[in-house]
Amino acid sequence: MAIPEFLRELRTSIGQQLVFLPGVSAVVLDERRRVLLVRRSDNGQWTIVGGIPEPGEQPAQAAVREVYEETAVHAVPERVISVYSEEPTVYPHGDQVQFMTITFRCRAVGGEARVNDDESIDVGWFALDELPPLGDGCLARIRMALDDEPTWFEQPLR
Repeated sequence: MAIPEFLRELRTSIGQQLVFLPGVSAVVLDERRRVLLVRRSDNGQWTIVGGIPEPGEQPAQAAVREVYEETAVHAVPERVISVYSEEPTVYPHGDQVQFMTITFRCRAVGGEARVNDDESIDVGWFALDELPPLGDGCLARIRMALDDEPTWFEQPLR
């Protein structure tokens, strides 16, 4: 995955220490309620679109930008479906990161789905009953996007 310039500069000072970063992801639906998925170039797995906001960028704006950059699909955010902290990740080169991810349900409004950058090797629209193998977190976010439930977040301990 591409490393944003601001993070590359930060890494020159802190090395591979754990960094807590904002993240965004998007469950994009079309008029037929198909889900837009990307197949990652780093591990070959199918997933929803996601990425890191640039400094000063609003989360919804970042989600829309990431969708276009990765798939050439134009989308508009409709609502926040979840907010959560992911488990820390250690990348193969040793960098450590933990994301606080905001997931948006988005509606496709134009463009033709295609691989639009080097982060993906495939892009496609999938009917809900024809999804490729996906991780549990990805499946949960797709389910939440289809419901009209309130935004999901981890409840504080009492």
